[in-house]
Amino acid sequence: MADEVASRVIVGVDGSTSSLGAVGWAGDYAAATGVPITLVAAWEWPTSYGWSIPMPVDYNPSGDAQRILDDAAATLRERHPSLSVETQAVEGPPAQVLVDASETAALLVVGCRGHGQLTGMIIGSVSERCVAHAHCPVLVYRREPKPAH
Repeated sequence: MADEVASRVIVGVDGSTSSLGAVGWAGDYAAATGVPITLVAAWEWPTSYGWSIPMPVDYNPSGDAQRILDDAAATLRERHPSLSVETQAVEGPPAQVLVDASETAALLVVGCRGHGQLTGMIIGSVSERCVAHAHCPVLVYRREPKPAH
């Protein structure tokens, strides 16, 4: 059982173009190698200092994360019908959620939004934290730049 769990591919999903590219790459890899895949989305309640942030009555970050996961999983299942796909919407900071999930993975795949160095230093980088702290190898999926015409 431990070997089966350790052969799992974990993918961080946030709905961005790069994360959906990572899902596609990881799905192709998992299908080719015959291992299951788990799509993980982290969510947090918004916080602020001082003034409270007004939230719509029907705001549901967990449900929003699960909808993103369900859409990504449906696309994967359509592309690879025999692939075992699971989803997990987990409350917490994205980098920590993915590092924790990597404890039972053979590979962690994350997208890269491509923030510049300054922005990355200010807001942090989930992919950098995963590379530095994951318990398994990490693949950072970067969209290929469009060719110049």
